Amino acid sequence: MVEKKDNQKGFTLWFTGLPCSGKSAVADRVAEILRGRGRRVERLDGDIVRQNLSSELGFSRKDRFINVNRIGYVASEITKNRGIALCAPIAPYTEMRRSVRANIEQYGSFIEIYVATPLEVCEQRDRKGLYAKARKGIIPEFTGISDPYEEPENPEIRINTADMTPMQAAQDIYLYLVREGYLSHDGPGIA
Repeated sequence: MVEKKDNQKGFTLWFTGLPCSGKSAVADRVAEILRGRGRRVERLDGDIVRQNLSSELGFSRKDRFINVNRIGYVASEITKNRGIALCAPIAPYTEMRRSVRANIEQYGSFIEIYVATPLEVCEQRDRKGLYAKARKGIIPEFTGISDPYEEPENPEIRINTADMTPMQAAQDIYLYLVREGYLSHDGPGIA
C-alpha cells in the first residue's frame, strides 16, 4: 500500500536533461494539468530565470552552480508555502542537483525527472542552431558537447521524449504523483 502524503503539501518537480530534450514542453503540460486540478503551480524555466535572476552569470561551472542554486532557492520557497514548483534548468552536474534536493527537502518533496532524450534527437530539434555552433567551437561550455552532462543515477521519474509527446510524458508524471500520494485522484481528469 502506498503511503499517502498530505496532498496539499508543496513539492518540487525538477526536470533535468540536455538542451532541447523537451524539459520545458513537458513541464508546461504538467503545469496545465495541475492548474486544472486547482493546484498552485509556478514554472521556473532555466532560460527565463537566467534572463531575470542570473543575467550577470556566464556558463562556467561556478556560474552554473549559482544559477541552479537561485532556482532551487525560489523553488524551496514555493514548496515551503504549499505550492508546486516546476523547474526546468539543464542542471548538468550531480553535485548541484543533490545540493538543491537537500535544500528543498527541508520543506517538502523533491521529485527529479530525468528527460533522457538522446543527444542526436536534441540536436535535430535545435531550431536556434546552438548545437551546431557548439560543435564549431563558436559557443564554449555547451552542455552535451564541450561541457559534460552527468546523468541522474536514481531519478524518481525517467522519460524519453523521442518516444512520446509532451502530453503523454505529462500524463505519466501526473499518474506517478497520484500513485505516490502527492495528489488525490478525485476531481477533474487529465484529458
